[in-house]
Amino acid sequence: MDNGMISVSMMCVHLGQIKEYLDAFKRNNIEYLHIDVMDGSFVPNFTLYPDYVKQLRDLTDIPFDFHFMIEKPEERLQWFDIREGDYAAVHYESTKHIAKCLQYLRSIGAKPILAINPGTPICVVEEAVDFIDGVLVMTVNPGFAGQKLVPNTVDKARRLRKWLDENGHEDIIIETDGNMSNENCRKLYEAGARMFVAGTSSLVKPQVEGIDERIAENRKNICPMG
Repeated sequence: MDNGMISVSMMCVHLGQIKEYLDAFKRNNIEYLHIDVMDGSFVPNFTLYPDYVKQLRDLTDIPFDFHFMIEKPEERLQWFDIREGDYAAVHYESTKHIAKCLQYLRSIGAKPILAINPGTPICVVEEAVDFIDGVLVMTVNPGFAGQKLVPNTVDKARRLRKWLDENGHEDIIIETDGNMSNENCRKLYEAGARMFVAGTSSLVKPQVEGIDERIAENRKNICPMG
């Protein structure tokens, strides 16, 4: 896969602008909508609960890219309208039953992703690699938008890509989330990432005007083949 994919952070989109933004995402062929689910316990914030997901489904047919930042996900994943073809990330740090969570996601037709925090070593991926379609490398500590990228996460993504390729897992993608400015997207693309969570650092601004141009500029940094 030469070109990267954009997954737009919906927690950054103001509800009053959601239709305009969704229309723009559709006409610009945005690949996924990133659904951050936070429980106020695993991370110190609350976002995007099941009712929001149900209502958003009525507004768009763009697939979802779930990011579960919740404790005991094995008990709560079934609350959400996760559909065949959606990506869904569960944090390694959030449960003692990570394999159970990933296997459940696969069983319902979703594409499981293992999410790891900036301080979590990439060696944890080895035990889950048979259950996943991707790894979400957090480039900030999870919980809030607007943080700065943790510098060593670029090399972390590079080392992970190397390990995956050397061990026969070339088809497993790397997604990155946190301060995904155009510059940081370019660095992480070069490190081997192929899906990028776009929020306030690149696409989602207080004004919808200019969104087409912002998407085009973002794609230049993750789609070098045009």
